[in-house]
Amino acid sequence: MKRIQFVTLLLCACLGSALWLQAAGKVKIIKFNAPGAGTAKGQGTEPLAINKTGAIAGFYLDSASAEHGFLRSNKGAFTEIDAPGAAGTQAESMNTAGDISGFYTDSNGVLHGFLLCGGTYTTIDAPDAGTGSGQGTEALNIDPSGTTIAGIYIDSAGVNHGFVRATDGKITEFSAKGAGTGSGQGTFTAGVDGINHAGTVPGTYSDSAGVFHSFVRAANGKITKFAVSGAGTGAGQGVLVSGINTADEVPGIYIDSAGAFHGYVLANGKATKFNVAGAGTGSGQGTEPENINTGGDTTGQYVDSNGVNHGFLRIASGKIGTFNVQGAGRASGQGTIPSSNNDTDAITGTYVDSAGVFHGFLLTQ
Repeated sequence: MKRIQFVTLLLCACLGSALWLQAAGKVKIIKFNAPGAGTAKGQGTEPLAINKTGAIAGFYLDSASAEHGFLRSNKGAFTEIDAPGAAGTQAESMNTAGDISGFYTDSNGVLHGFLLCGGTYTTIDAPDAGTGSGQGTEALNIDPSGTTIAGIYIDSAGVNHGFVRATDGKITEFSAKGAGTGSGQGTFTAGVDGINHAGTVPGTYSDSAGVFHSFVRAANGKITKFAVSGAGTGAGQGVLVSGINTADEVPGIYIDSAGAFHGYVLANGKATKFNVAGAGTGSGQGTEPENINTGGDTTGQYVDSNGVNHGFLRIASGKIGTFNVQGAGRASGQGTIPSSNNDTDAITGTYVDSAGVFHGFLLTQ
């Protein structure tokens, strides 16, 4: 669900007709475009991660649709991230210290993970990762308080598997029992915020029939599966995860038998389900949580009956506020798409304009 460099313009925007729950402070939205970001449909800036300091990592697509990673400091300064030897780079996750994990594609189309720490790139390749085009390793998550990394690798048959890389560089590969062994099937971790300080990793696996099931993997390797009532049992349906916080709370979506999305938060083994008012009920519509912070507040997007995306914040008590970034398009596939929130509920993400171009935003209170 989650997926984008340098600012040439900073604009403040109001929330329009949003319902906002955190009334104590004034809400401000800063819009930004990475220098070098393309301006054609499908190009532009896509922020993914925001850490406790307010720094943002993500990637952008240039005018040739090549991918480049970026770091935006909490002061608004940008640093480009291009891994050595990369044809394209995506920065995916960032810890409090500003260390970044992600992946790059080489000239042969093979994927390689990386850790960027103190200005030094370390390449990460899972031992059993495939070496053909579209195969390889993706370092999707970094421990918020360290440099343990979790992600996926794609083997030579196109099957997905999970891995965890310890701080000493040792890689442990894993697959959930019941995961399919066909191309495109297998085991997946969450992205961006898919490992916590204890090394717990939430994940999803696709079985041989293409149905999604989810689990939580403890640092000792124990995998505990969980279900959410109402999830469909057909291909492309089921339960998916999107992140985890320090309390082992896991947000995600379940897809029902009609193909509609619904949100949930898993805490202490119990899934609390929710839908944002205004979310559509058709296939590909509904509520999509993306991230959860230490306090249990969840951000994400909901897709209305016209296919337009809108942002939301659900606080731990269950109350939900919605927002739209000024300038976001109002056609299907356009709109406001949050990706992450930090502990102050600063939210970053993407808005898609009426021409289909991606732009970054930062919402603060």
